[in-house]
Amino acid sequence: MPLRIAKASVAAAVLAVALAGCTSSTSLISKRTQGYEIPDSALQQIRPGQSQQLVTLVLGSPQTTNTFGDRTAWYYVETKVNQTSFGMTMIQERTVLAIYFDRNKKVIERAVYALEDGKAVNIETRRTPSFGEDATFIDTILSSF
Repeated sequence: MPLRIAKASVAAAVLAVALAGCTSSTSLISKRTQGYEIPDSALQQIRPGQSQQLVTLVLGSPQTTNTFGDRTAWYYVETKVNQTSFGMTMIQERTVLAIYFDRNKKVIERAVYALEDGKAVNIETRRTPSFGEDATFIDTILSSF
């Protein structure tokens, strides 16, 4: 009888520990930010006419840059994601801060783009065949005779 009570209490303790990890469904999902966090106070400091040096002091180095003729653009990307404990990542919000400079390295304008402003691009899946690429192993052996 005491052995049966001991087994039952051990089973109850194991069950309690297992259920303690599952008390809330939010413990399985963590929210985090990938990339650059764009604070509102920094956005308010960037105005037309300011220099690239000041922008670097306020926001730091850009994640990517682009040059169109005599205009330069700096991009800061913030992506808020939910990640499950199983490694699956779901994008909740994406913000891209674009700052455009003239040839004198002064701010012309700034723009904030959201996930809804983006466009899906279909990747072309057709391929141009090249010599020997589509031959199978057996084709290769037979062609050697």
